[in-house]
This record gives sequence, C-alpha cells and structure tokens, in this order.
Amino acid sequence: MTSVEHILDLRDFIDASPSSFHAAHEAGRRLSAAGFTQLLETQEWPAHGKHFVIRDGAIIAWITPESASATTGFNILGAHTDSPSFKLKPKPTTGRFGWLQAGVEVYGGPLLNSWLDRELQFAGRLVDLDGTQSLVATGPLLRFPQLAIHLDRAANDGLKLGKQAQMNPVWGQGHPGKEDLLGLLADRAGVDATTIGGYDIVVADTQSGQVFGAGNEFFAAGRMDNLTSVHAGLVALLEKADTGSPVIPVLAAFDHEEIGSGSRSGACGPILEDILTRVSDGLGATVSERRRAFANSFCVSADAGHAVHPNYSDRHDPANLPVLNGGPLLKINANQRYATDGTGAAIWANLCHETGAPYQEFVSNNDVPCGSTIGPLTATRLGIRTVDVGTPLLSMHSARELCGVDDPFHLARIVQTFFGTAV
Repeated sequence: MTSVEHILDLRDFIDASPSSFHAAHEAGRRLSAAGFTQLLETQEWPAHGKHFVIRDGAIIAWITPESASATTGFNILGAHTDSPSFKLKPKPTTGRFGWLQAGVEVYGGPLLNSWLDRELQFAGRLVDLDGTQSLVATGPLLRFPQLAIHLDRAANDGLKLGKQAQMNPVWGQGHPGKEDLLGLLADRAGVDATTIGGYDIVVADTQSGQVFGAGNEFFAAGRMDNLTSVHAGLVALLEKADTGSPVIPVLAAFDHEEIGSGSRSGACGPILEDILTRVSDGLGATVSERRRAFANSFCVSADAGHAVHPNYSDRHDPANLPVLNGGPLLKINANQRYATDGTGAAIWANLCHETGAPYQEFVSNNDVPCGSTIGPLTATRLGIRTVDVGTPLLSMHSARELCGVDDPFHLARIVQTFFGTAV
C-alpha cells in the first residue's frame, strides 16, 4: 500500500465512522472480513486465534499466535474512537419563530466556530426498550447558522459563541410541539420510535475527506483526532494477521478520551485489563505468569499531535517544530502528561529505524501547557511501559482537521513493525 492508497482508505474509514459506535462497528466489519471472530464477554473464549470484542463505542482486537505461552508479552496500540462534537440532549426537539432546532450539549473541546455554516448530520445509536441497538447516520440534516456580519459588526474582532444560547442547530421548519426529532431518527434507522428507551447521538460533519495542495501533499477531514490512529492500528493488525508474531499484537481503541476516559469503555475503565487477563487465562497463566507477561509488554499510545502553525509559531517550543509530512510525533512531557520516558523513546526510535520511517519529537512551549492522552492512564493502570506518539495535525478539534498525506501511512508502517517485534 502506498501513502496515497492509505490516505484514501483512511478517508473511507472516516466516512464510515461518524460516531464512536460507527467506528467500532466499521473496524469490526473489516476485521470480520479478514477472518477475525467477534467474541462476547459473556462467552468462554478460545485460547488462540484472531479475535475482537466491541463494548459500546470501544473495540479491542488481538491475535494470539499458536506459539504464544503464558508469559508472551502484549504489544498494544492504544487509540480512541471519539472526537470533540455535540451530543443530543433529552427532549431534543426545540425551536421558535418557525424553526425546528435541536438541544445539544458540548462534547469535549470542539473549536466551536469551525462547526458554523456546515452541513452536518446526527449519528450514533438508538437503544430499544429490550436492549436492541440500532446505528443511525442521517446524512446532511442540520446546521449551526452564523449571524450575518451586518448584525454583528464586531464579529471579526473576536467571535464569542455562547454554548447554550448560540449553539442550537436548525434541522427544519415547523412547530416543535408538532414535530419529533427522535421520531425522525427512528425512521432513518428503520425502528419504531415508541420502543426507543435511550440513545447516544452526536453531531458529525458530512463532508468527505479531501487530498489537496500543490503536490497533493495535504489531507483534510473531520475526526482525524483520533481516527487516524485507530485506522493505522487496524491496517497494521490486518497486515500482521497471517504472518505470525513473537508477541500478542493488540489494537485497543477506547471511547470517551475527549472527556477524560472515565467510563466502562474508556481507558480509565477495566476493559483492556479485563481482556488481557482473559487472554492470559486462556494460555493457562498463573497470576505470577500474567505479571511476567505484562512486564514483557509495551504500549504505543497513538493520538493526534500539533504540527507547527505557520501563523502562530510562537505557540510552539522554538527548538522542536514538527511539520506535516515529517513523520509521526514522539510526544514528551516532563510532568507525565505524556507517558514517554527515555527507555520508551529509545524503543520507539529503534522501531522507526527498523521500519525505515521518519519521526519527529514534540514538546510543549512552557507557556502553553499541553493536553494529555490515554498513555499515562494505560501505564498507570497496567504498569506497562508506554510511549505517546501520533499524527501531526493543524486545526486539531476543528470540525475539519489537516494532516500530511505521508504521516498516517508512516504511523501504520511503524505499528506493523511493532506488532511483529518483541521489544
């Protein structure tokens, strides 16, 4: 696969993944097509083979080779399926002055202005009273219309958007007492609205990804934070599926990273530890042997990072200025906002060398503190050495982000090497 082929496949993956539930479903669909078996957490599990588990908007996939023993290490690629957005509130149908609007709550930290004047969709899951879940993606349905410059002459001097007052999308005309947004979603999903007991619905952009630039070197799309990493891990795992490995390669794509990871499907929860423990149990591991397996393990936490912005270079560390198409980032922070340490950095550098792929280092400007990722959470919960890496972006948390065409491809290649290497 070339970098262009990879980026076009990433585009298709993003298009199929307007919500975390869709991302987990699409990853599972691709894995199933490649011979992986979906397991239920209520079942007994086979010891060896290619398997995956979906828990809500998270998916964990792994390959247990026939050669694996009770102390074989896990090589884990950690990522997340969710992106900053807006989530549909209860009693969602609102509106006035002949407009139908939707009550939404801000999810994570989106760049609010980037969501204005775009054709958007609702996407997520509807849950029946009997527990049956149905995915829904409406296609173009709603919009956050911006106030015209004639009615806000100071808009270009500093646009201020009230999350409650101004961020209420329109989706039609009519009277909110006579129309039902939930009924529309049920109709789009092909289910009976009267049987819906709950839902998890977010707002997503509908515009497909686009390659552009003088040399077709750029790629713009929504949700690249962090579907670039989920896709890279998925591609690498599928490439490794039939070639054998001295380790147990694992793709762990969690939900809810953008809001702190504190959920049953997030990195703060037990999902990864539960699954690794069950895989070890299937190999006959004692408690001591499982601890040895964890000591033999390594985690690459992959999340998007910041490339230097040509108009705001003062926001970056002057000695560390990563660029688009310069390779994935190795993210470093003295206060352990990223989990990378010296030993982990050396392991990552060696993986890149073995792959023949470039990488760059990212560290924050001291006056502009960085965010964090699932890396420190995974390292703390499991005690597994972890490095934080990721694809460099511009416009992170925008409705439409920007990366270089080569960087997601390099990340997938490095992860493929990682999945076949005992580190």
